Amino acid sequence: MSQTPVVDLPAAVDVVNIGLPLFETALRDQDRPVIGVDWRIPGGGDARTVAALARLLGPAAGRIDKANSEVIRRLNEGVPLLVGVDRAGAVIPGMGERTILHCGPSIAWEQMPDPLQRSVRAAVVAEGWAPDVAAAGRLVESGEVELEPANEHRTVVPMATSIGPSAPVYVVQNELGGTTAYSSINQGSGAVQWFGVDSDDAIARIVFVRDKVGPVLAEALASHGPVDAFALAAQGVPMGDDVHMRVQATTNLFLRDLLPYLVRAQHPAAPEVATFLSGNHLMFLNVAMAAAKSLVEWAGEVRDASIVTTMARNGTTYGVRLAGGGDWFLAPSPPIQDALYYPGFGPETSAPDIGDSAVLELVGLGGPAAANSPAVAGFLGGRMSHAIAATRSMQRICAGESPRFRLPILDNVGTPVGVDVRKVVELGITPAVNTGIIHKTDGTGQVGAGVAWAPIEPFTDALLDLDRRLA
Repeated sequence: MSQTPVVDLPAAVDVVNIGLPLFETALRDQDRPVIGVDWRIPGGGDARTVAALARLLGPAAGRIDKANSEVIRRLNEGVPLLVGVDRAGAVIPGMGERTILHCGPSIAWEQMPDPLQRSVRAAVVAEGWAPDVAAAGRLVESGEVELEPANEHRTVVPMATSIGPSAPVYVVQNELGGTTAYSSINQGSGAVQWFGVDSDDAIARIVFVRDKVGPVLAEALASHGPVDAFALAAQGVPMGDDVHMRVQATTNLFLRDLLPYLVRAQHPAAPEVATFLSGNHLMFLNVAMAAAKSLVEWAGEVRDASIVTTMARNGTTYGVRLAGGGDWFLAPSPPIQDALYYPGFGPETSAPDIGDSAVLELVGLGGPAAANSPAVAGFLGGRMSHAIAATRSMQRICAGESPRFRLPILDNVGTPVGVDVRKVVELGITPAVNTGIIHKTDGTGQVGAGVAWAPIEPFTDALLDLDRRLA
């Protein structure tokens, strides 16, 4: 009679878990060693998407990679210079004298979330077109004010910002690419319009920025000469900035350079403006956004590329555009997933992701620079390893790295640049955007900050459109 063989079981089993994290978590809960591999079915298993990926990563790959190399070159070699401050209606292409430019993709008034409607009403009152916000709302509803996305006019504005023709804007020139971009002047913290507030104080801040901050900065920049915006950002990143959620170091460098010209400014409001600037730690954010916009506009001229050159949110929809294609691809704007809130606030009080500042994630700032920022780490779990993981995630979906934004914590590697829609859809990993959070309904203003992960749908649609265009 045969005897049943004895099976010697190992005392310990090392596990590599691929895909579903449930098994990995269960083993970790039992203090067992396990290595997790983040893997998803390419394209979510959708047959049409998988077929498009096969073509774009196969027969069309050489053509796309060549175009992508040119896009990355433009993003990395362009030099955005802040050359001045001017009136929006005088310099922004195609902006009419009864136009309000808003953040994100195009959206009708009735579809705008509450914070953006409040912002538009505040801008209309500041322009002098209506005596109060109630009348401003009626004026917009009547169609007497034209609402257009800032992105369509080479302009980017943060959070729920909207601007009229009298608003002062930064003018940033990328001479190598022949592109010029614009952004509003940051209004600072508190109950302000760019945080979706339409109070009398918020409107007064718009007027103060227009009538005092704008002219003083314009005078100082005229005396100083062009400012290399990304040379300052390159210094700020090793100092802990991601130049999106945290901009303190780069703002200080910017104001240091302008200081001799600010103290010699002849404008009577110069002392008042200096006080305001010294307390506005987000001052450089808008400069960096305009600088990034000047580069993605140049990169966006390249045909056949799979690199994303527009990411913008209006609080209702999240929009993506690729280099060489003019179409927007939209999905509902997501909540901010990794967030810290002020006391008394939480997800239930928060508006969805909003603003044009995601342009920074396309040039190597924001999420790509998270690894070196302790401030960003605080929103991702508190440890630097969490911030490093965010940067590593961006590395997986980007086509290149920055030669100017370096991360000392990662052996001085360049931040990832050039979000490749093929990698996003294949891996199921979307860009992480560092951002603020504003109240969704009552005009309270900022209620927290965090990291928003883009929805996958617009990237998938953009990939399918690229496949169609190259067929």
